[in-house]
Amino acid sequence: MARLVYATITSLDGFVEDTTGAFDWYAPNEEVHAFINQLQRAFGTHLYGRRMYEVMQFWEKLTPEDSHSPVMRDFAESWQAADKLVFSRTLDAVSTTKTQLVREFDPALIQRMKDELDKDMLIGGAELASCALAAGLVDEVQLFLAPVVVGGGKAAMVVSQRVGLVLEEERRFGDGVVFLRYRVTQS
Repeated sequence: MARLVYATITSLDGFVEDTTGAFDWYAPNEEVHAFINQLQRAFGTHLYGRRMYEVMQFWEKLTPEDSHSPVMRDFAESWQAADKLVFSRTLDAVSTTKTQLVREFDPALIQRMKDELDKDMLIGGAELASCALAAGLVDEVQLFLAPVVVGGGKAAMVVSQRVGLVLEEERRFGDGVVFLRYRVTQS
């Protein structure tokens, strides 16, 4: 049985985008990126909303011959190997390999995947992850808290009910980022 994990980089005040929609206020350094890569290997399937998918398409184009850093190439290789589901009502088609388009958020589909898959699933995108949290589907939340306050924007999670969490792991990085891994206990 697979677990569904929501992982995101967020500002200290809990936003994944600032008020202009930008997220350029933090980019993982080599140490953080290598740690993300290690976590990434556990996921066989990625679930995205449209906007997160559009951002992540960058990784499809990276090849071993590109001049990017080894950690970036490693992440690209892992991302390209994963199956991907994109939940969107407005996207006409997907342009990356191993990717399927799903028109509606379907909790029953995600639960079936959890029941049938052997490798864990990653859910990315604050809106989609919030829907999955509200539906009681998320098993773990992984937050990378960036050392910046952006003052507003898109919240990392918007859920209208209480969700219980138990801290399972924490790690500090040299650039001030703190990684927190929580097990979801109840909705």
